[in-house]
Amino acid sequence: MKRFQRKIEDFTCEHCGEKIIGDGYTNHCPHCLWSKHVDVNPGDRGSACGGMMKPVRIEGTVAAYFIIHKCIKCGVERRNIFGKKDSIEAMLDIAKNSADEIAKRAT
Repeated sequence: MKRFQRKIEDFTCEHCGEKIIGDGYTNHCPHCLWSKHVDVNPGDRGSACGGMMKPVRIEGTVAAYFIIHKCIKCGVERRNIFGKKDSIEAMLDIAKNSADEIAKRAT
């Protein structure tokens, strides 16, 4: 069973350079939505990978949206909730890019 471990950590996003003030639930940059592969289970900082986690698609409904991150180093995918402070513009860009990618594969 996965056990969440709350970690309050500030960080600088390694993708866009924004300085992020963590609240213990922050696991991705709210500006560009990129993350880093540092956990095995949420908050444990148990992954040795350390690869950047690209936001590759959006899932969910109006009640709750999720960002699907894929590690560009090892390929693991993780699902993270879209937070209140997260950029709607970045989310829409990810959704559009994902839809464009699907359309390209269909042709």
